Amino acid sequence: MRPPFAPMEALSVEEIPTGSGWQYEPKWDGFRCLVFRNGRNVVLQSKAGRPLTRYFPDVVEAVVAIKAETFVLDGEIVVPQNRAFSFDDLLQRIHPAASRVQKLAGETPALLIVFDLLADTAARATPQAGAVRASISQKQAASSIVPRHHQAERGKGMAQGCRRRARWHHRDLDYRSGERSGMQKIKNYRSADCVVGGFRYNEGKRVVGSLLLGLYGGDGLLHHVGFTSTIRSSDKKALTRKLERLVAPPKFTGSAPGGPSRWSTGRSAQWRPLKPKLVVEVQYDHFSGHRFRHGTKLLRWRPDKSPRQCTMDQVAQKKANLTKLLT
Repeated sequence: MRPPFAPMEALSVEEIPTGSGWQYEPKWDGFRCLVFRNGRNVVLQSKAGRPLTRYFPDVVEAVVAIKAETFVLDGEIVVPQNRAFSFDDLLQRIHPAASRVQKLAGETPALLIVFDLLADTAARATPQAGAVRASISQKQAASSIVPRHHQAERGKGMAQGCRRRARWHHRDLDYRSGERSGMQKIKNYRSADCVVGGFRYNEGKRVVGSLLLGLYGGDGLLHHVGFTSTIRSSDKKALTRKLERLVAPPKFTGSAPGGPSRWSTGRSAQWRPLKPKLVVEVQYDHFSGHRFRHGTKLLRWRPDKSPRQCTMDQVAQKKANLTKLLT
């Protein structure tokens, strides 16, 4: 078993399954990672098959510290912060400068949460997903590596508590590389009313491509929090005319889109500011670091809603101590 190797995928479902064969866990806020070790040689591979090794020297060091010298693990790399995990700090690791990566590894050390032991020699895959898969780390792992092995009843209760983002797999099935038949996940979505603070044109066309979303913070400023591009093609021409009539400063008065970033492109900085008059309701799955993690889905326009009612309070959530689930 050698990289690149496709990890087992999860099938999206609407209900948590029951039965003694299921093991449950939260949907961790990190990077899926396959770990290949052969002696002193360690390779970290992303879910997409890309190398992660150079970005996480702290994880590599922890893997080398394990007594066993040849194995393949499936897990997730996270960065603990304030009893939870910081995806923003995790993203900072994807940096071209090795010196910067080493500095971040010291300031915000990563943790590898292990799901499965896929092979315990260079070639021999483990036959099932039972306790065998967790055994490698129970006695041998460094503090930067944590095995996940929930008992059925405790795990199911945890999954119900983390119902918005949880997954589970059947422990009697073999590891199904690249398939969704052995693992399931659930992601419930929430909605928020947002001010349309700007828009971008479609690339190569003078029709709206995406709406830039804003929420008012406790400081009274309108902060850019994300975008939505799920606009019906049949609506774009009329919507473009409507938006162009509202083009005017003051733009976003707080954080704004298109700021300097190594992920920025020329196009990402090109947007048109709007008077804060329009409100939309959008569906989202996760909000952290003062923005929607992924693109959102446009649900409806809210002419009945005042822009000033669109505040950060909508997306505030009680901070759970996710690190307790690792004990």
